[in-house]
Amino acid sequence: MDIDQLVSDLMKAERIPLDKLSQKKQYMEWQRDDYRDMNKALFEFDQLIFDGILKQGSYIKKTVLNSNSDAVSIRNITSTADFSGTIEITSLASAASMYSQSSGLNPTDKLSTLGINGTKLTFQSIGKDGRLESASVDINPLNDTIETVISKINTQTGVSAYYDKTEGTLSLIAKNTGDTSGSPEIILGGDSNFWSALKMETNNEAASSLGVGTLGANAKLKYNGMPIERSTNTFNINGVEFTLKNKTTQPVTFSSAPDTEAVLDTIVKFVDKYNSLIDQIKGELEEKRYRDFQPLTSEQRDTMDEKDVERWEEKAKSGTLRGDSILSNSLNEMRMDLYTAVPGITGSNQLAEIGIKTSKNYRDGGKLIIDPEKLKAAINENPNAIYELFSKEGTGDNQGIGRRLRETIKTTMTNIEKRAGKATSTNNSFTLGRNLESLDKQINRFEDRLVQVENRYWRQFTAMEKAIQRANSQSMYLMQQFGG
Repeated sequence: MDIDQLVSDLMKAERIPLDKLSQKKQYMEWQRDDYRDMNKALFEFDQLIFDGILKQGSYIKKTVLNSNSDAVSIRNITSTADFSGTIEITSLASAASMYSQSSGLNPTDKLSTLGINGTKLTFQSIGKDGRLESASVDINPLNDTIETVISKINTQTGVSAYYDKTEGTLSLIAKNTGDTSGSPEIILGGDSNFWSALKMETNNEAASSLGVGTLGANAKLKYNGMPIERSTNTFNINGVEFTLKNKTTQPVTFSSAPDTEAVLDTIVKFVDKYNSLIDQIKGELEEKRYRDFQPLTSEQRDTMDEKDVERWEEKAKSGTLRGDSILSNSLNEMRMDLYTAVPGITGSNQLAEIGIKTSKNYRDGGKLIIDPEKLKAAINENPNAIYELFSKEGTGDNQGIGRRLRETIKTTMTNIEKRAGKATSTNNSFTLGRNLESLDKQINRFEDRLVQVENRYWRQFTAMEKAIQRANSQSMYLMQQFGG
């Protein structure tokens, strides 16, 4: 007897229940992965809502008309209302500076070699708010050189330093522009003779009086005819940023209008992402389940070529989330979030009123369609009202559409994680994971049983073969006796 073949054939039949368990496990893993892919798509949509239609900055983008952009640049930062006015620039803000007389010192020599001692240099310099700010630099004459000290000054203080090796001079300039009103904008000190060794004055006012420095100056201008000063050339008035570039001989006029295309682009991205998500959810809910195409066993896979395996598994993986209650409920909730009016706002309280409607084709599953002209008109009229429609704070249906959607998405993602977990989850923390662990235990027990069954078959067939051999031996013996 061919015992190997007999045992192999018998074990194929014995393994059928095990193959079904393995197929069930594989299908459950596909289902888990499809749930997680759906959660990824929901998360991406949630982030787009947060970064787009829920940010007021998406709606306050404005186109600024400026009669002289060479003199001043103007851009909106936080102003929700349109603005206009005039600006005349008398002088620009400038930074205080000072430089030393020629010291002739080598910037790469150790400070101790140059006769420089002490351990600290102190600085007072004008800050961004126009007031003096203090800083200090620690030095070690045995290790530091003029070059290393300059590097520390540039990184640790409010002034920028440069040493010209050819001329042997040190220059300092304040990092911020402006006038401190009655005091120098750069004041030097410390316990070291560093400044005197480099022949540097102790402040920029003293340097200026000797012709080796300049005073800081504020920008002077008229804003809508009113004289004002600013310590910097870039400043903010009522949420609008002005950057002065040149003096003017006549007033510069400016005005703003909503940047319709930028706001429209934000809303279009939201609608496109929503429609894409609806397609994905609807596709999963309606995807056909091919029950005749079960996951392939390793033996089945070995008998098929690669393309046949791909075609088979395409159908075997189909329909893992067909009719899923979590996704179905989420789809219905998102539709309600979009269609329910937002109470307590001054402008339009429904999407349809700003030109966003639902597709009339029921097969689209509630996709949104934009009327560009109507939406542009709503943006031009009051972009902040559209912001309120999407982002009004509140609870339940009393909040804006975007906030409702985020709550629905959060609930859906939580429910999916309870069922399918996430990449970092342990199996015992979600439903499918616990089911997979249970299947693993069943598979392990069945494999142990198969080992016992296979051993039993081997013992039985071995005993049978020995019995047959004994019978044959006895038969030969009897034949020999009768023949004799």
